Amino acid sequence: MTLLFLALVCGLPDHGVFADLDGKVTLRMPPGVTGERLSVRADNSHHIATVYEGEAAVRAYPLKAKATTMESLLAALRPEDREEVRQFVAPTLSIGVPPRALDRDGDGIVDGLDILIGAKKLLFNHARYIERYVSMGYPGGDVPRSEGVCSDTVVRALRNAGIDLQKEIHEDILRAPASYPMVEKVDASINHRRVRTLLPWFQRHWKTLPRNAAYRPGDVVFFDTFPSREGPDHLGVVSDRPGATVLPMVINNWTDGTVDAEMDLLPLIPVTHHFRVSATSP
Repeated sequence: MTLLFLALVCGLPDHGVFADLDGKVTLRMPPGVTGERLSVRADNSHHIATVYEGEAAVRAYPLKAKATTMESLLAALRPEDREEVRQFVAPTLSIGVPPRALDRDGDGIVDGLDILIGAKKLLFNHARYIERYVSMGYPGGDVPRSEGVCSDTVVRALRNAGIDLQKEIHEDILRAPASYPMVEKVDASINHRRVRTLLPWFQRHWKTLPRNAAYRPGDVVFFDTFPSREGPDHLGVVSDRPGATVLPMVINNWTDGTVDAEMDLLPLIPVTHHFRVSATSP
């Protein structure tokens, strides 16, 4: 079973994996966000202010004091955070903790941003791309921390938000085997590490976004790196860091000889599927 720790990431109380890397993570407002559809939730129980663009969480800030109005919220932010918030049109403010369906580990960081934080920790873990079968415990099993493939990047990122893909996919295969025709043998050590097996789980349980949808932090994207083969063969987590265009980078482990890294994939590699965690996700 993976142990969860409570530590500070950018001043936020993250209840996630690889706690020794928490202090290295930084967050930023993602590219393409404007003030037109922004709102803020002040969670005075966890001391977090979360900025939303529509339903998508795009940024979170620690609060130094209780906030009940926009004026008191600005006063409770760190100076550098206050200046960033002030760059946008004054958003709508609500008060309260996020719904547990959007904060599965209960740390106050909504799932999309929690997934981003988990993915960003991996940038400092430097797991080498090694493709091999590894027998592991269940639930919460993992390959050695020093290694992983593209699917392990997503598994670890989601686990930072309290979502155990190993358990979720294993149980979903048993519950709905017809949805997983590619699975020849039910094996909790490997099924969740295969791109083709991950795809139906995301299709069944996460929000599928249209091709023209904006990419936001913590989204999961599937890629077709071999157009001669049908279907996706790679995936990663959308970052909050911009690439060379208006599109964000993707945190992924690319292939043999690489480690987890942010790469400017979206303008270059065909995206087959784009998913976002929602309140109806497991």
